[in-house]
Amino acid sequence: MKKIFVALSLCLIVFTANAQYENTTIKVGQKAPDLVFSDPNGKELKLSKLNKHRIILLDFWASWCGPCRASSPGLVALYNNYNNKKFKNAKKGFIIVSVSMDQDKQKWIDAIKHDNLTWDYHMSDLGGWQSKPALIYGVQYIPQCFLIDAKGHVLGKYMHAEEAEQELQKMLK
Repeated sequence: MKKIFVALSLCLIVFTANAQYENTTIKVGQKAPDLVFSDPNGKELKLSKLNKHRIILLDFWASWCGPCRASSPGLVALYNNYNNKKFKNAKKGFIIVSVSMDQDKQKWIDAIKHDNLTWDYHMSDLGGWQSKPALIYGVQYIPQCFLIDAKGHVLGKYMHAEEAEQELQKMLK
């Protein structure tokens, strides 16, 4: 009986911990909210324009976030593995759009270079935890990712980019 009580208690703790980190703002299946923010060079990027005929992994991170930086090699590997693949219903393929929650522009730029985040699409309003993209997407922890299909609907939400791989595999031609 004691073992059953301990097992049930552990399950409750794990469930509660996962629920604590559940993003309740964004729902799988909903239209992804649009974002329009600047890249490191000051050029305006619009998520809905980038999304046309593309699958997007929308990645929220920051240069000062240890878990984000530790996740960078996996994010780079995911990008390198899927950016040139052919997908059903996504004739322009797969890209990553990284949304930084930094406040220091130079640290953001340095982290992109240091972590080899070689894709073209990085955006931020340099608002830190008060950044508008984070508020729009209900981001309360980072790293956090959203997989968006070529029609602009949220397919999944994840703590780490690698968790999107199973969904990406399903969409390959």
